[in-house]
Amino acid sequence: MTELHWLTASDIAAAYAARKLSPVELLEALLARIAKLDPTLHAFTQLDADFAMDAARLAEHELFAGRSRGRLHGVPIGIKDIFDVAGLRTTCNSKLMLDHVATHDAHVVARLRAAGAIILGKLGTHEFAIGGPSFDLPFPPPRNPWNPDHHPGGSSSGSGAGIAAGLFPIALGSDSGGSVRHPASACGIMGLKPTYGLVSRTGVAPLSFTMDHVGPMARSAADVALLLCAIAGHDSRDPGSVASDQKGFGDDLSLDMRGMRVGFVRHFHEQDLTADPEVHAALERVAETFAAEGATISTVVLPPLNEFAGVCRVILGAEVWPIHAERLRSRAGDYGQLSRQRLMAGAFLSADDYLRAQKRRSEMIAAVDEAFRRVDILLTASALAPPCRIEDADMLAATHQLQAWTPFNVTGHPAVSVMAGVSRSGLPLSAQLVAPAFRDSLVLKSAAVYERSIEWHSLRPPV
Repeated sequence: MTELHWLTASDIAAAYAARKLSPVELLEALLARIAKLDPTLHAFTQLDADFAMDAARLAEHELFAGRSRGRLHGVPIGIKDIFDVAGLRTTCNSKLMLDHVATHDAHVVARLRAAGAIILGKLGTHEFAIGGPSFDLPFPPPRNPWNPDHHPGGSSSGSGAGIAAGLFPIALGSDSGGSVRHPASACGIMGLKPTYGLVSRTGVAPLSFTMDHVGPMARSAADVALLLCAIAGHDSRDPGSVASDQKGFGDDLSLDMRGMRVGFVRHFHEQDLTADPEVHAALERVAETFAAEGATISTVVLPPLNEFAGVCRVILGAEVWPIHAERLRSRAGDYGQLSRQRLMAGAFLSADDYLRAQKRRSEMIAAVDEAFRRVDILLTASALAPPCRIEDADMLAATHQLQAWTPFNVTGHPAVSVMAGVSRSGLPLSAQLVAPAFRDSLVLKSAAVYERSIEWHSLRPPV
């Protein structure tokens, strides 16, 4: 067996079934690794080690008694610190929330408990999932395990860093403009933004009601699929939740690419913005990999990135302002500087701005849907450059623009970031795959085909 901290959730379930590993043994190994690495990486805002060990002992007793709640039974998971976990603080990495102790689990956390997963604790995030990385917040920003001087992506920063470093095999993140896919890209793991409405957001601090998504993060397509199986499902308390007949995402990840039509959205990284040359070359290699598997590659044109970005900024700004307006008026000094700047922009948007953005959004959704009449999946850039240094404020500001995640928050289509190589400086490169709405299984199967065809997924950071 490989080192315990590099086991995937799928590996862990198989080892439990074969009685080659126990939940307590695994948790002890992960807690030792957390103690060693987290003082540098800062993945956790709250580590609930005692509660997790009690849960591991219970899971072990149930497994040895022949009672399993499913393939996540006894599997440790980290939760982004904007999700409610009963008995723990939901701080959102903000001075405003340090005393807020959740009395109930978020819907997805309750589903994870029901599936037998072990909640390790809460993970680092930008303030309210928008202001960061920043050094004026209650908790220090997480660091990239490939090089701790570099940004691990955000805002689900602790989720990405912790998975990549082997602190836990799976985690939850949220994604309103790329906050699952950015840390997945920067940390060399896999992160899925599901179809809008597929996963409930009840009990998750809101940012943008019509663009917020909850997404699974892991080191493999199989683990992302397992986690999605556990958290997907209709929730009447979330008005955006959709009843879908999608299920069994991880039951079969095989896919014959022969005859599959892959639409390569080249203009995102060649014309709309200019990708780093290493990213450009990595994307070409992804297209070549799918072609070698029998897929047909064609060029697809969508609305330009700057239009998607503009629509996203207006909608997000207009929707987040009412959430924070009262506190910004009375306690503006308790927000971090970046959060305050980004949230205040919403105060200057009009109803006309919002309605025009929503109208253009409808046209963009139609444009992507029309593209899917001609192709089965889309291949696009994810991050357009390797992760920058975490203390380089100018490059961090540019990072928020050098990306192609925002379009699919605007349109709601399922999108997954996958590792596409390593830069000469030893940092992850990435690509993004997108599928039609409610074809999350297809995008995961495509990611699994790519994963099996290359060696990147087996690489680990030097920690």
